[in-house]
Amino acid sequence: MSGNEPGVADVLGDGDGERPIPDGHEFALLLTHDVDRPYKTYQSLFYALTQPEKRRYHLSSLLPGVNPYWQFENAMAVERDLGVRSAFYFLDEQPLRERPVRDWLSMDGWRLYGGRYSLSDPRIRDLIAALDDGGWEVGLHGSYESYRDRDRLRDEQATVEAALGSEVTGGRQHYLNLAPETWRHQRALGLRYDASLGSSDDYGFDHGYGVRRPFDDDFAVFPLTAMEQALPDPGRDYDAAWAACEDLLEEARDNDAVATVLWHPRHFSHRDFPGYLRLYRALVERALDLGAWVGPPGEFYETAELGE
Repeated sequence: MSGNEPGVADVLGDGDGERPIPDGHEFALLLTHDVDRPYKTYQSLFYALTQPEKRRYHLSSLLPGVNPYWQFENAMAVERDLGVRSAFYFLDEQPLRERPVRDWLSMDGWRLYGGRYSLSDPRIRDLIAALDDGGWEVGLHGSYESYRDRDRLRDEQATVEAALGSEVTGGRQHYLNLAPETWRHQRALGLRYDASLGSSDDYGFDHGYGVRRPFDDDFAVFPLTAMEQALPDPGRDYDAAWAACEDLLEEARDNDAVATVLWHPRHFSHRDFPGYLRLYRALVERALDLGAWVGPPGEFYETAELGE
């Protein structure tokens, strides 16, 4: 699968990045959610076959009105309870039916394009409105192929902005796809930041402790510190997962860092992804206890005056 291509880091040059931590705080923790799969569809059959001990549960997900991947209320409730907000990045991906037949016959085709959603879906529209009204950031989750295609990315940005009713500030590319030209496309389209630099397999501050400026101008890059799936599985060993999170937070505090985490909304489903909701709450609570500024990247961009 794709991801950060060779040569992307070279665009950034040397250095550790800016660390514009707002006054009164020790470090920053930016909270993000990529809205990939709000509906559990073919995954029910896949997991019923691969997880026989939970077969009945996964098959029950196919019943009308049952959708364990719709976890937005849970995510919002946790953040509302803790007094923080985050960013939700919405995807305008091609559905499988519009792809070449070869994709219909491949596992990659189903994984990339099957079970996607439409931004014209009334339930998605209502969700975007509720997020916006409640103070959450709504951003762009560029589709799998858009990182090399400025016209496609422009169309997707327009679709998300039409659903939102206002301009988006930034976002993240699907599957963390980045090529050396991706940031030029994003900047040309008026986006002010990107949060795609990072890994889905590893966690840590591999790209520095601060905000990166690939063009030495107002466009900012927030490196991804941790994606939930890169951490130890809290459903199998919660203590190991929590130790990894606590170590990251303490490292961020000790280095005045700007850290970014990604939690896919479906991971708030306890039956499908045990332990991840508990881990997310503990992560945010501990960050606040350590004196972090916690919130969405767009708000941090404004608070830290990164555009001035």
